[in-house]
Amino acid sequence: MKEAAAAERPATILVVDDAPESIEPIVRVLRQGEYATRIANNGLKALALAVADPAPDLILLDVMMPGIDGYEVCRALKAEPLTRDIPVIFLTVLNDACDEENGFAAGAVDYITKPISPPILLARVRTHLTLKAARDFLADRNSFLEQEVMRRTREVCVIQDATIMAMATLAETRDAETGNHIRRTQMYVRCLADRLHDHPRFAATLTSENIHLICKSAPLHDIGKVGIPDRILLKPGRLTAEEFDIIKTHPRLGRDAILAAERLIDTDSQSPSFLRFAKEIAYSHQEKWDGSGYPEGLSGDDIPLSARLMALADVYDALISERVYKKPFSHAEAVAMITAGRGAHFDPDIVDAFLDLADTFEAIAREYADRDTDLDVQMTRLRQVFGEEALPSR
Repeated sequence: MKEAAAAERPATILVVDDAPESIEPIVRVLRQGEYATRIANNGLKALALAVADPAPDLILLDVMMPGIDGYEVCRALKAEPLTRDIPVIFLTVLNDACDEENGFAAGAVDYITKPISPPILLARVRTHLTLKAARDFLADRNSFLEQEVMRRTREVCVIQDATIMAMATLAETRDAETGNHIRRTQMYVRCLADRLHDHPRFAATLTSENIHLICKSAPLHDIGKVGIPDRILLKPGRLTAEEFDIIKTHPRLGRDAILAAERLIDTDSQSPSFLRFAKEIAYSHQEKWDGSGYPEGLSGDDIPLSARLMALADVYDALISERVYKKPFSHAEAVAMITAGRGAHFDPDIVDAFLDLADTFEAIAREYADRDTDLDVQMTRLRQVFGEEALPSR
């Protein structure tokens, strides 16, 4: 409604001149052209009227005025965000080329010499009001498009987050581990990535955008466990060799599940899917630096960086967490074990970053520690699968 009212309102012209005999014929001509007018007889009043609501659509400004002259007024108008887009036309008896140059340098859009010719005045006013309307339309259109891009970008991010959390929640319902494990490992990965983003080996990969996507993808590291039978996934004791071989299929199952989800996403083939890091993490987080991991037996830098970060985060959390089949190790014990795995299980530089962040890891573990009720839920689910007699009481 406000836009419609503005469109119906006649354009307002602010006339600035210290001589009443100059103002009167200008105002008369403008009113004949059906323009609304405001009048200022000095520079200070002109600046005050320029910021009044509604703002003038155009300003006719005398150059030679006592106190603040037209050049100073124009420079002040162009320096103020509220008035810098209002076109200014200078009115003056000065007609030297240098005078015009000074006027344009101050920010004016045109220059009319006195005495004023009514047809020229109206023609110049109409021209610059038309140009201003076009600029305003384009500015509004650009603002609308920018807001629309931001809105759609937010929608895409929400869809991405919902996709990942839905898949992660599915994995959580199958595993004896808790949702806090997912939160903790995600935060460990972020700490490591933030610490290493300037490291010469990792800077090209650990851009701000990639760190965001890696951390967003971290909850999907064990999505493949949805395909492991309960009798193996929830087994409270040591696994047999055959059972462990089945457990070792979860990285492939996770990657394939993410690939299936990725195929449903309509993306530009030239732009990698936001799930690319999720695939890396799910498939390769069980690889080891020395090549003794699975499923591919990759070693060193052949293991994707996102998976190397996840490997350390996952192992640390597994060590310090209580499970129905083991007691937790202390933070100090976990740090010692990870240090011992430097260059064997883990990327040496990632271990060094972990050692710098050991206190932060411990703080995260405390803040998001599993509650007793979490373990009670695990025990209940396991008893449902294996029976009361198969499990020790807590």
